[in-house]
Amino acid sequence: MRVLFIGDVVGSLGRQTVTDYLPKLKKVYRPQVTILNGENAAAGRGITEKIYKKFLQDGVDVVTLGNHTWDNRAIFEFIDDAKKMIRPANFPEAAPGKGIVYVKVNAIELAVINLQARSFMVDIDDPFKKAEQLVDEARKRTPFIFVDFHGETTSEKQAMGWYLDGRVSAVVGTHTHVQTNDARILPKGTAYLSDVGMTGPYDGILGMKREAIIEKFLTALPQRFEVVEQGRSILSACIIEIDEQTGKAKSIQPIQISEDRPFTE
Repeated sequence: MRVLFIGDVVGSLGRQTVTDYLPKLKKVYRPQVTILNGENAAAGRGITEKIYKKFLQDGVDVVTLGNHTWDNRAIFEFIDDAKKMIRPANFPEAAPGKGIVYVKVNAIELAVINLQARSFMVDIDDPFKKAEQLVDEARKRTPFIFVDFHGETTSEKQAMGWYLDGRVSAVVGTHTHVQTNDARILPKGTAYLSDVGMTGPYDGILGMKREAIIEKFLTALPQRFEVVEQGRSILSACIIEIDEQTGKAKSIQPIQISEDRPFTE
């Protein structure tokens, strides 16, 4: 089984990049499941129903979210009906939506789990305890399990990778918008990458206009951050090969497409 995971899609430029390149990626890598993190898809904050449905039309199977899940209030109107969208499972139980979904691939299923870290982020429910609960639940149905761990620090992400090694097929980080250079298969068969990176504006700072962010560092004063809406773009992703007998990862390959790293079919 091959799983394509596209990192944090930022704004309209990120969405257009997905539309432009996803068919090409599918032609080359032939993934059975495509997962995308869409928590920054609506002008950098949250997601709308229209955007969610467009991702599905483009060929995405599951949309994951993160700490910006609730930033666009429109999400409350459709999240419970969005069968292929998940938010971090360790949000408090009263939160709408769900944190796990199952995707049927021929005769097998892939469980996709979304979790959010706590270091330097909102102190929500323990992601490790929630991971334990959901992984135990998922393994009763399938050994094929993918985890999007949305977090700030590499240490917490690495801890989750080692904690779940051998029990899930992959743990891939999101949130920092910068692809890390540590893709590997852990000793017990779990694919790991600290952060898959961002899909969106190439010449901003984490997808935002540079000037306001630089000004904040210079003055320590509040600034209004705005998404870059035009210009060059980058697509960050990874492709994971999973053994169809064991559910363990065989390989993980990071992908970046930009003007400096052009895509070749």
